[in-house]
Amino acid sequence: MGIISVEQTDRLFWLGRYSERVYTTLRLYSESFDRLIDMDSYDYAEFCRRLDIPDVYGSKEKFKESYPFDEEDTNSILSNLLRAYDNAIVLREEIGSETLSYIQLAIYDMQKARISRAPLIEMQSVIDNLLAFWGIADDIIDSEQTRNIIKAGKRVERVDLFGRLHLPAANITREVHRLIPRIERSGIRYHEEGLERLKNLVETGEIDYYKVVYEVEHLLEV
Repeated sequence: MGIISVEQTDRLFWLGRYSERVYTTLRLYSESFDRLIDMDSYDYAEFCRRLDIPDVYGSKEKFKESYPFDEEDTNSILSNLLRAYDNAIVLREEIGSETLSYIQLAIYDMQKARISRAPLIEMQSVIDNLLAFWGIADDIIDSEQTRNIIKAGKRVERVDLFGRLHLPAANITREVHRLIPRIERSGIRYHEEGLERLKNLVETGEIDYYKVVYEVEHLLEV
């Protein structure tokens, strides 16, 4: 692959972000599924608040049905998966048809989960296909810069989500340390001072989650 255009860079970066968003939120949703069914106390509204998702659901039953599968809900897992696909299909020449096919398979399994009486089985297949997508991208995409842009998007999204969800400090620290070399090698224009502040935030005692989210969301130059 030759010079990567600004548009291609943006699409590769958001392919990384959307695919990671689906992977992490689907794992969290799957882990919460039994509690959504069995426990009145499950606070889905807090989950929405932390992810900065408007609570348009009104009940945990509606959340359980709509958040994973509603294509009209721009914050749903399926909507994010479709946005990953929209970027991937335009990038077919850059990422290869085989890489694209795992995003397509993830959509197919998500559609199966929508009508399944045991959706967690199909949801696990979605997760498996996304893991395969990352693996095959590493294997067949020749351009190191292309791989680094996708993975920079992935790591930005993961740090953002981990910060919003207040995951353990060790998890966020690990992801920030993984993000730094990716974004430095990606060719993406970013704020060096912001990256340094982000690094300092996770290395100086108790983490300020709000500041982590702010810094990672304002890391790129626009």
